[in-house]
Amino acid sequence: MPPITSSTETLAMASARHAISVKTLRRRISEGRLTAYRFGPTLIRVDPAEVDALLRPIPAVSAV
Repeated sequence: MPPITSSTETLAMASARHAISVKTLRRRISEGRLTAYRFGPTLIRVDPAEVDALLRPIPAVSAV
């Protein structure tokens, strides 16, 4: 397990930063596409770089 540093963020922080719901992040965690770290019984934190990595570009359509 990588060391947890102050560079992690809560699900609420990550969802606000990308304008997505916390539920979407929880689904990605459940699917195994996002690693989450639990601190105590309720607090879950994620690595912002890993959340950013979930974004992917939409291919542009070439003009003919």
